[in-house]
Amino acid sequence: MQLKYLFFFFALIFLLTSPLAPAETKCFLVKENSTMRCHDGEATKRHSPCSTFKIAISLMGYNEGILIDEKHPKVDYEEKYGPCFLEVWKQPQDPVSWIKNSCVWYSQWITPQLGEKKFADYVQKFHYGNEDVAGDPGKNNGLTHCWLVSSLKISPQEQLEFLEKLTTFQLPVSRRAQEMTQKILYMEKLPHDWKLYGKTGSGYQLKPDGSLNEDRKTGWFVGWAEKGNRKILFVHYIEDQEKIAAYSGPRAKEEAKEKLAVFLTEKE
Repeated sequence: MQLKYLFFFFALIFLLTSPLAPAETKCFLVKENSTMRCHDGEATKRHSPCSTFKIAISLMGYNEGILIDEKHPKVDYEEKYGPCFLEVWKQPQDPVSWIKNSCVWYSQWITPQLGEKKFADYVQKFHYGNEDVAGDPGKNNGLTHCWLVSSLKISPQEQLEFLEKLTTFQLPVSRRAQEMTQKILYMEKLPHDWKLYGKTGSGYQLKPDGSLNEDRKTGWFVGWAEKGNRKILFVHYIEDQEKIAAYSGPRAKEEAKEKLAVFLTEKE
C-alpha cells in the first residue's frame, strides 16, 4: 500500500504520545449566525479534505440507509478491506467508532455501496469543493481514495459553508441524515457548558511535481461548539513548515480549541 495511505492509518488521536508542536496557521475562521467572528488567513485556497470528508460520507450513508443509527451497522473487519495495522481496527466498527477511530476501511466500505455515479452526484449536490472525485491519475480509485490527498479539494471557506448548511439542515439529504451525522460528530464537553462537535483531518503537502512531501504535513479541524441555542462554527487549517513527528489533525484540534476559548468565554 502506498505510503500516503499508511499515514492515515496512524493519524489517530488516542495513539499520540508526541508533544504538540507548533505549525503555521494558514486559516482560522469562526462564524456565529450570520456574523463572521474571525477571518484569519487564506480562506479560498483549496486543499485535500482528508478525514474531514467523513462528514460528507456520513450524510450519504444515512440518506441511503447504509448507516442506520449511531451503533448500526456494526461491520466486522475483513482482509479484503485492506491492511489493518491497528488492533482497534480489527474490531467490529459502527458509525460512532468509525468517526472516533477515524477508520479508513469503514469509509471505504460505505462508498462502494453508493457506486461511482451516485457518489459523484452527492459530491456535486453538496457543492463540495472542486467536486473532483476522479482519484489518483490512472488508478481508477476515486470512489475510495479521492479525498486522501488526491483529486478532491476544498477551501476553508467552503468547509465553513458546508458546516453551516449541515447545522441548519439545508443540505440536499433527509433531515434525519443531517441529525444523525451531527450526533456522531460529538467529541467532548468544554468549559462553561459548551459541547464540541467536529472532525480532524491529517494529510501531506505536495511538492511542485505533485508528489507527496513526506516532511510537511497538513491538518484540519472543522466543526462547531454548541450551547443551548448557540452554535459557533469554526474551521482551522494548518501546514507544517518543518518536519514534525506529532500528527497534524490532532494538533489542529488542540490549537483550534485554544483559539476558540476566547469566543466561548465571552459574556452572552
